[in-house]
Amino acid sequence: MRILFLTQYYPPEVGAPQNRLSELAIRFSREGNHVEVLTALPNYPFLKVFDGYKGKWYVKEEMDGVLINRAWIFARQSQSIPIRLMVYFSFVFSSLWVGIFNLKRFDLIICESPPLFLGISAWVLKTLKRSKLLFNVSDLWPESAEKLGLVTNRFFLRISKNLEEFLYRHSDLISGQTQGIVTNISVRMPRKEVFWLKNGVDLSFYSPGKGIPGWRNENGFAADDFVAFYGGILGHAQGLEVILKAASDLKHVRKIKFVIAGEGPLKKELMDQAARMDLTNVTFLPAYPKRRMPDVISGIDISIIPLRKLDLFLGAIPSKIFESLAMGKPILLGVEGEAKELFIEEGKCGLAFAPEDAGLLASSIRKLDSDKDLYEELAQNAYIYVSENFNRDKIFLDFQQFIQRHVDGKKQA
Repeated sequence: MRILFLTQYYPPEVGAPQNRLSELAIRFSREGNHVEVLTALPNYPFLKVFDGYKGKWYVKEEMDGVLINRAWIFARQSQSIPIRLMVYFSFVFSSLWVGIFNLKRFDLIICESPPLFLGISAWVLKTLKRSKLLFNVSDLWPESAEKLGLVTNRFFLRISKNLEEFLYRHSDLISGQTQGIVTNISVRMPRKEVFWLKNGVDLSFYSPGKGIPGWRNENGFAADDFVAFYGGILGHAQGLEVILKAASDLKHVRKIKFVIAGEGPLKKELMDQAARMDLTNVTFLPAYPKRRMPDVISGIDISIIPLRKLDLFLGAIPSKIFESLAMGKPILLGVEGEAKELFIEEGKCGLAFAPEDAGLLASSIRKLDSDKDLYEELAQNAYIYVSENFNRDKIFLDFQQFIQRHVDGKKQA
């Protein structure tokens, strides 16, 4: 088959969609398919085009056997809705230009949403190139933007909702990252078969014993420190204030330390808040490249996975769960619904705390620090559960079979 991945986000950027899509593209390529990616010039999460790509309209390169087509994007860091729309639509237009004039026909276009608006480019290219379209939904948009209070304009929300349903109707295949997303779309589009494309983990990269020792020493942590770690986007959805409040509750416990690693729109605000609270037990670090993450996770004790207390997140499964579990690190999960059912109640991979409940988070940390037998039990469960249920090799095989049932792989461009 000839397969095109259309996504605004791709390595060398770091993040959940970047990792998931690049691993899918590499696996499809290894199976003998011709795989290309149409993506933006790398700019995330700082929204500044990376060195080596600045001032360019179109760059074509190869990574891991996959051809990468990078198109211009108006990259600007701003919370202004008009500016953010300019960022999104700049890539819609540049991806259309590159797709129409620089790329041949594909049997299948796999489009990543959000941003939802990239679906416009996907639909046009599907029509002009006579391709099948698989629309992959990793976040229900505009519903999530509305419930987070990021978008309040009723006219804009109605237009976005109409676009969302138009894209679902005109996609040949649909996939979603969680069971909640799959159920939501299936109820609204009962004639569509929606595939659960799980997030997962590459067990050849993340597993107990992986990682180079030294991260703790690099960052000034003692061997007996109990390090509670958050790594990921520092944004509105995560509700990271709960970590700062828990850290405040535990300031008197010398050996318990907190690390918040990553970038995002709220980083400065969180750092200012930590300074006002005099949280000497909290360390802020930049986002790490993927190659360093085994080193980081091997050096921590537990991973904190928080989200804000919203019904929207009952179907959410934060991708940062998988790497920690694969390396045998228990999680403290501040997410209700699907994630809690899977990883706490079924997998017994950690402890749950109510979203935004700093007191319960603090007491859970104390419990795992003091009860070594419980800690070891959860650590063992973590690796076993994720390896049996969220192995990316198995996920890929299931996804490939789903596509093969619906797309004629014998078509040639």
